Amino acid sequence: MKLLEKKVNGDFISPVLPDNIKNYLIDIDGTICDDIPNEEPERMATAKLYPDALETLNRWYEEGHYITFFTSRVEEHREVTEIWLKENGFKYHGLLMGKPRGGNYHWVDNHIVRATRFDGKFTDLIDKEVTIQVFKS
Repeated sequence: MKLLEKKVNGDFISPVLPDNIKNYLIDIDGTICDDIPNEEPERMATAKLYPDALETLNRWYEEGHYITFFTSRVEEHREVTEIWLKENGFKYHGLLMGKPRGGNYHWVDNHIVRATRFDGKFTDLIDKEVTIQVFKS
């Protein structure tokens, strides 16, 4: 997938994906499998996969979307994580380790960010109007 290049005042800015392609950042523990803390890495190799996670994420991958796993697991757990993802058949583009722990995330970015809270089951995404916090104009 080619990123779209844009210029502002003659200078290139960060590239963007076409509107029909999403850049998914997917958590691992508690989202696609058992919620396993970094303090119990021996459980990571045998984590139980959540229903529909594999099918849904691989479908998104096949549809041309970017799948990047973004996990609070630390760098020393990269190998066991990559092996688990491969053994369970996940297709993905990247794996980012070291996401801050503790939840209550508030992502500030110059690009559009859409957050979807995983609530126990992978299904198709739907549009829903909600109230969000934004910077005061």
